[in-house]
Amino acid sequence: MRKLDTSIRYFLVQRLQISNVEAANWICSGRVVVNGQTVSVHYQLQPTDTIWLDGEVLREGKEFVYLAFYKPRGIETTLNAQIPGNLYSVINLEPDLVPIGRLDKESEGLLLLSNDGRIYNKILMSHHKQEKEYLVTTDKPVTEQQLLDLADGIEIMKKKTNSAIVERVNVNTFKIILTEGRNRQIRRMCYKLGLEVSKLIRIRMMHIVLGSLAPGQFRHLEKHEVSEILNRIGCN
Repeated sequence: MRKLDTSIRYFLVQRLQISNVEAANWICSGRVVVNGQTVSVHYQLQPTDTIWLDGEVLREGKEFVYLAFYKPRGIETTLNAQIPGNLYSVINLEPDLVPIGRLDKESEGLLLLSNDGRIYNKILMSHHKQEKEYLVTTDKPVTEQQLLDLADGIEIMKKKTNSAIVERVNVNTFKIILTEGRNRQIRRMCYKLGLEVSKLIRIRMMHIVLGSLAPGQFRHLEKHEVSEILNRIGCN
């Protein structure tokens, strides 16, 4: 597959319908400025770059937003305003912010939201093996053998789950770290072992933790948290 050309020269050619030679001349003569700086004809544009031509803004850079949100139990991970209990009912979202992944209606905890389309699939794709950590409470005591079985993997939907890290918290509560995200995976795994999940909270995605957020609250990610995300998935 041919790699997409995101150079400043290609942008000018496509945007202004000029030739490659003209675009290169404009760039080299300093008529084109990116983020206040002159650049080479091969400069690779980023979505956040603002471009000027002869002192006039040709394209405003996109401002990315990254939120950590505590999705309450009973809320659907959907932006469809026609569905009762949608995300808009508990958080005032900008139109282009979307959830990265999902939590089923009866689960709660950390949900990342962003308008940075570069990170969406890369976080969710299983081959990136991004960790997600959950605090799970069951309807009855969990045995040591059941914890070992969860860690080793359980066959659900005709396929065994990846190995996981499992740690007991108390008699019927444990933490589990997954590197995949099948539909209702933890609930299905527990069901196979004769356990019913009574409470499920996602407390971490990669290095982003739920922390002290209460249900319905959100916070903007810190710069170092965003940088770490982009580094991990190869977007820097």
